[in-house]
Parts: sequence; C-alpha cells; structure tokens
Amino acid sequence: MSESDDSFSARLIHWQRRHGRHDLPWQQTRDAYRIWLSEIMLQQTQVATVIPYYQRFLARFPDVAALAASPVETVLEVWAGLGYYARARNLHRCAQVIVSEHQGGFPQDPVLLAGLPGIGRSTAAAICVFAFGTRAAILDGNVKRVLARCFAIEGFPGNAKVEREMWQLAESLLPAADNEAYTQGLMDLGATLCTRSNPACDDCPMHEICMARRDGKQADLPVAKPGKTLPEREVRVLVITDGQRYLLERRPPTGIWGGLLALPELSSSHETAGDFVRRRGCRLLETVELAALRHAFSHFRMNIQPMLCRVEAMGGLVEEPGWEWLDARGIDSAALPAPVKRVLKSAA
Repeated sequence: MSESDDSFSARLIHWQRRHGRHDLPWQQTRDAYRIWLSEIMLQQTQVATVIPYYQRFLARFPDVAALAASPVETVLEVWAGLGYYARARNLHRCAQVIVSEHQGGFPQDPVLLAGLPGIGRSTAAAICVFAFGTRAAILDGNVKRVLARCFAIEGFPGNAKVEREMWQLAESLLPAADNEAYTQGLMDLGATLCTRSNPACDDCPMHEICMARRDGKQADLPVAKPGKTLPEREVRVLVITDGQRYLLERRPPTGIWGGLLALPELSSSHETAGDFVRRRGCRLLETVELAALRHAFSHFRMNIQPMLCRVEAMGGLVEEPGWEWLDARGIDSAALPAPVKRVLKSAA
C-alpha cells in the first residue's frame, strides 16, 4: 500500500470521528434488519428525505418477519412517496427469502447477502460492515465520486472496466481496523463535502492528496455518463372520477410501475373514452383534456396526455380484480407513481 493510500484511510477515519454523522436513526445498532432497511432506502435518496419514511416503515414493520408476512400492496402504500418502487418490491421479496430460506436471519457472508433481491455487492458490504463488523469494501455512487476525484480515475464509472478498477482500489484502501468508521466516513464525505457540484474542498480531509483538486478537475471527475437520445412513448390516460373517487388500475407485479395503482391507458388511437368507461361499468358525463406532462424513465421518456372523465358509476366494478376506486382524500397516502399523483392532484 502506498503512502497516499495509507494516508487516505487514516485521514478518513480521523475526520469521520470528529466531523462525520453519528446520530442517524439507523446508527448505534447491530440490527441487520434496520441497517438493511436504511441502506435500501438510501439508494438514490437523500438522508433528510429517508428519515421519516424509515421511522414510519419500522413502526409498521418492526422486524423482517412482519415485513415478509404483509401483502406487497401494503408495503407499497407505506413506501408511497419515497419513489423508485422497485426497491419496495425487492425489499418485500428479500424479507420473504430471509424468512423462508435463512430462518429469519441475514447471511453474514457479503457474497451470499449480495445474491438476495435488491441488495447487490456494495449494499451487502455495507450491511455486513455495520451489522457484523465485517471487513468489506463499498462502492456506491458517492464513493465512486470520492475515489474518482482523489485518485484521478478517468472514464465513466458505470463502464465495466472502470468499475473493476474502482473495486480493486476500494478493496486496497481498506484499513486493517476501524472499518466501520472508515466505511461511514466514505458515505459521509461523499454526501456532505465531496458533492456532485460545488464540493467543499477546503474543508475536505483529502484536500492535500486529492489529485482532482491539485489539477483543478473537480468538475470533470467522475466522468459523466455518455449522452444518448432516449426514445419517446406517447400515452393517453383517463382520469375517471365520480366526483369523490378515482378509478385506478393495479399494475402487474413486474414491469413499469409494477404493483402500483395507475391511471388506465387507452389501448389504441381508435379507442374512445366513452367506450372505455362503458366497459368499466360507468356512464360518461363529460370529458376535459388536462395539461400534458413528461416523465423520464432510465431507458425512455413517456409523454402523458390525461383526459378527465366525469362519470356516473353503475356498480359491479369493485368485484373485478385489478380495479380500485380511490377516495380523493387518499391520494397522498396511496401507492401511486409520481406522475400519476401529479395528474390526480391537478384534476382535484
């Protein structure tokens, strides 16, 4: 290990103990369930946003057995508003696997843990570090940014070759002891000082050894993902309401918005709103075109054109699987995709 590598871990541990975060709700515990829950919630979500959801989730599902035994629809409802709902579905499935295949205990081997739904290599390492004291390297987005800048790693971190190089570096930097303070320090440094924009380099414990700071390349590293043109998808959706409720469709468990409630889509350009609502047991009273909106997924953009349909419900629909009437007062607490929630609020 080079002098700069040793200096990196020593500096980080010293800084974390003096300036890092020590009072987060999931700290000061060895409970793998609570640590796992926090790590999943923190994926692509900031700490301040996660804390109230974490506390509410634990109040409803205090342990892995309670989570595994609950319907996935209930889990999605408690998760509602946190976004990236695949995390909630994987969380539920992972809990079921832990209960059924691991007798309710989390595997202490990072390799085994990484194979469970929704976890992966870096998250498994973080869980094992904080729950079991394992010596293991993490490499989430914040850590990639810290390493790319401090060690001047060129190339997009999502590239397989660059990522392998980063994993090798991350493992080589692990200290012989104090791995919990070191791992937490990596998370804290990336979240509070070595931020994506306007990093606080003067306050950073690495400012004397950081190659990006030395060369004035903080804004250039890590290298951004190569741009590409995303395909566009046009969708016509119906906001069907009887004045007090909205008619929503439960999406299939997999695919876009899997397991969530969503607005029904017209299947073709020839299908009319009147035809659709009649098949759903309603009589159409009025239609109003609402403002269009766009929603970006990772692999395409969806252009959504909503049509408000005021109807008279004729009965019989509630017995059909996959369809639910949602009371207008329940929009905030329902398991709805963000654009669907925006449309419903604009129509209310």
